[in-house]
Amino acid sequence: MADAAALEEHQPSAKEVRLVIAASSAGTIFEWYDFFIYGTLAYILKDAFYDVDNETLGLLLVWSTFAVGFAFRPIGAILFGYLGDKLGRKYTFLVTVTLMGVATAGVGFIPTVATIGVAAPIIVICLRVLQGLALGGEYGGAAIYVAEHAPPEKRGFYTSFIQASVAGGFVLSIIVVLVCRALIPEQDFIEWGWRIPFLLSIILLGISLWMRLKLSESPVFKAMKAAGQTAGNPFLESFTYPGNKRRIFIALFGVTGVLTTIWYTAFFSSLSFLRGPMRLDEGLVEIILLIAGTLSLGMYLVVGKWSDRVGRKRPIIVGAIGALALLFPVFWGMGALANPGLADAAERSPVVVTGENCSTDPFAELFDREQSACGKLLETLTASGVAYTVGEGETLGITVGGEAIAIGVDWLDNGTARRDGLLAALTPYGFDFERQTPPAGSIVGIIALLLVLAALSALTYGSVAALLTEMFPAQIRYSSMSIPYHIGAGYLGGFLPLISGIIVARSGDVYAGLWYTMAVVAFGVLVAWWGLKGGPPQDFSDAHS
Repeated sequence: MADAAALEEHQPSAKEVRLVIAASSAGTIFEWYDFFIYGTLAYILKDAFYDVDNETLGLLLVWSTFAVGFAFRPIGAILFGYLGDKLGRKYTFLVTVTLMGVATAGVGFIPTVATIGVAAPIIVICLRVLQGLALGGEYGGAAIYVAEHAPPEKRGFYTSFIQASVAGGFVLSIIVVLVCRALIPEQDFIEWGWRIPFLLSIILLGISLWMRLKLSESPVFKAMKAAGQTAGNPFLESFTYPGNKRRIFIALFGVTGVLTTIWYTAFFSSLSFLRGPMRLDEGLVEIILLIAGTLSLGMYLVVGKWSDRVGRKRPIIVGAIGALALLFPVFWGMGALANPGLADAAERSPVVVTGENCSTDPFAELFDREQSACGKLLETLTASGVAYTVGEGETLGITVGGEAIAIGVDWLDNGTARRDGLLAALTPYGFDFERQTPPAGSIVGIIALLLVLAALSALTYGSVAALLTEMFPAQIRYSSMSIPYHIGAGYLGGFLPLISGIIVARSGDVYAGLWYTMAVVAFGVLVAWWGLKGGPPQDFSDAHS
């Protein structure tokens, strides 16, 4: 049964449509808040749950655990996609939001690694697995539920609230952290206050369940069920339905791969970049991201509405090509505004390191491997945001502007001494390692550049729920769109902070991690150009699929 015909037969009222959008969006905000709060507090969690001296390794371990949740999203998509196509949209995403809320609150109860040792990160990983399973079922359910209540001519606009809600979850996570930091002394927040944002998930879960329990089932699903047209095995049929393998490939690489890498680059890479190597004041970074994230919410609605008129393909292609052209310039601009002293000093007084085996092994401590002496110097320089080049020579040494720096006797055995000694030695050459608070004009400039990234994200993301709904037949829609979406978001996007961090750690170039995003988006543009249909939006039909 076509979606438009089902809507005519089971026409929801305007009040019901508003409730559908509000409840689905609120639930999506709360669920993504649960997921993002982990990334927002990564700089604290690395010390709470991992006992390592290497700052770079600690952050990589946090991003590894962050990625674990994403790795299980496709499994959640298969499980809950099956249930959504068999049992219905409404009850499936009631289960997913409950699972997410319980798992997130659980993180707030875990003792630190200092208290229970290695059990702490193991428990965190287990809870991240549950979060990933829940999120794998949430997005597809919410997106389809709204899309199947929306008239075709407004489907892009109505579903764009779901896309804006993902960014809204990120914004909410920052708001909660800022409020907690304002009310709790900094040292107390680091020691125990970070648990409060996780525990608040219990309240958010209650609100979300209250709203979603008031909803009725999707009219499209009710019509299918009444006609006896629901799928026998939605997972199997997603790969056997004529043309669906091709559609899944396009959805994975031409849609999800593009939108998810741009999104995580815009929000998480920028957060790590400004807070880490650019050394901006941590509270200021959160305020900047809060302002940019809040201002970006309307962009998703504008793009969704625009796609109802021009089709879903054009915004995605425009946003992806824009990302390829602007990604590096935007980050260069943010670096110049955030901490101009670092770049200027590196240009005036270039840092050159020499020695045997002069490359970094960011996981050496974790796997009990011996990091080379030169590698230890490079790791500390990278963590401090200092650009360097590796020169020829087997003797361990470091020069700044051609002048040799004496290497302290305890630098190679003590990470703290090495960091403090290096920073003290570089400071007279103009390197500024204090936490930065740029002038107001520079802060406004950083926010403007973040809004450029947000606009690129909105272009590639704003119409996606409508697009994926229209790409797949209704009887296997939950499974068919969730599988490629969560493989792409789970692996191509979810592993982005980790992969980018490793690239930066190995290269010493704080901008090098952007090449990962560039590669995924470049391939995605080719797939989208080839596979997505242009022109006005259309309901799914075998005749034009």
